[in-house]
Amino acid sequence: MVSSADQPIRVTGAEAARVKREALGIPDRRKHHDRASTRLKSRTKEPGTQQRVYRYRFYPNPAQTEQLEKTFGACRWVYNEGLALRANAWEQHRISVGFAESCRALTGWRQAAETSWLREVSSTVLQQSLRHLDAAFSRFFKQSARYPKRKKKHRSRDAATYVRTGFRWVEDPGRPGTGAVTLAKQSEPLDVRWSRPLPVGVVPVKLSVTRDPAGRFFLSVLVEERIEPLPSVFVPGGREPEAVGIDLGLAALVTLDDGTKVDHPRLLRKYEKELARLQRGLHRKKKGSKNRGKARVRIARLYALIGDVRRDMLDQLTTRLVRENQVLVVEDLAIANLMRTAVGKGRRRKSRLNDSISDAAWGELLRQLRYKCAWYGRTLVIVDRFFPSTRRCSCCQAKGPSLDVSVREWTCTECGATHDRDVNAARNLREEGMRLYWLVASALPPGRVPPPVIKASELPEVLLAA
Repeated sequence: MVSSADQPIRVTGAEAARVKREALGIPDRRKHHDRASTRLKSRTKEPGTQQRVYRYRFYPNPAQTEQLEKTFGACRWVYNEGLALRANAWEQHRISVGFAESCRALTGWRQAAETSWLREVSSTVLQQSLRHLDAAFSRFFKQSARYPKRKKKHRSRDAATYVRTGFRWVEDPGRPGTGAVTLAKQSEPLDVRWSRPLPVGVVPVKLSVTRDPAGRFFLSVLVEERIEPLPSVFVPGGREPEAVGIDLGLAALVTLDDGTKVDHPRLLRKYEKELARLQRGLHRKKKGSKNRGKARVRIARLYALIGDVRRDMLDQLTTRLVRENQVLVVEDLAIANLMRTAVGKGRRRKSRLNDSISDAAWGELLRQLRYKCAWYGRTLVIVDRFFPSTRRCSCCQAKGPSLDVSVREWTCTECGATHDRDVNAARNLREEGMRLYWLVASALPPGRVPPPVIKASELPEVLLAA
């Protein structure tokens, strides 16, 4: 056990200011130096509104492409430099460097002769890169993420975030919800393909420009809008909310408690031969050659096609489930544990299983259900992961033995009922989810609706909040 005397001592006060100025190159605060520093406050959304992101593809001209490439590189460089600054400050001097000090260091980097190219990029965009670094450190200190890593040119995603002072938005009066978007350091608006309009009269809060490995440019627009909840759905002839139990699997992507099954598209398996052919072609190309770059883009485009088809399928499925049901019940899956690296005997089979789980995108499906239930006034009930939904008989509630993954049907030894594995699990999930739903609903005062998410592992906190 380490004693308190062996703990590293954090340097603060005047000594810390001196070290920051002399050793780390962080200038002192020049503006409002007589005023006490205050903690930066995050922007809060207006009451009754929801933050929503609309994503569009755009086609930049050669000048815009060149400027965006400089922006992506500068954001990556500033992120890495800020990470090195904060790491060295603590390892060598035991001094904590925050977002404000990093921004002052950024001013020095922009003024230095060897890094004067940073002035070709908007300062607000570079500050947002430092803000992302600060958020990564916050997650690390909360033990919800690992220590931040450096961004690599050919590994990290090309992205830049523009706050309200970093772009100009002019709404088109002839086509409400669309308009001209001009980014900082650019003179012409972007050629955006408005696949659907933004809320009329709403000014974007933030823009994110990204470029995927296939070379496609996308514009993500964050707006605050009022999303009207959907009408409540009740069982015909009663006031009980319409509920559905959802069992996620690999034989069928989704199985509902009424026996409906949604097939697993298995997109990776569908295109695995084409991917293998393109990967062999990439392996034969000389590193650094233009032909190797072309082969890489062909592979990236195929992966982009797979991702687009998967996201569209999941979006349509989750929207249909949310519109047709008032309460949706799912199981709390430990997806990261299920996809542990395959080692030892049977590792080839486990590796194929991991590929199938990744191809099914369970995490994305659950994420969409969560935020859509919050938007449209639905309730998502997450049953505990240790609930025996598969081996419990949905007719007599008798618990049977553990079942291998290959067993798709089984017969209850108590009542003799024959069950489809997935349908039985969905029915058990629905029953347990409605029990949790009514437990929370009965504890709420009159007039209050159940929360959008009820998680079995957090049920005591939910009941106390009620």
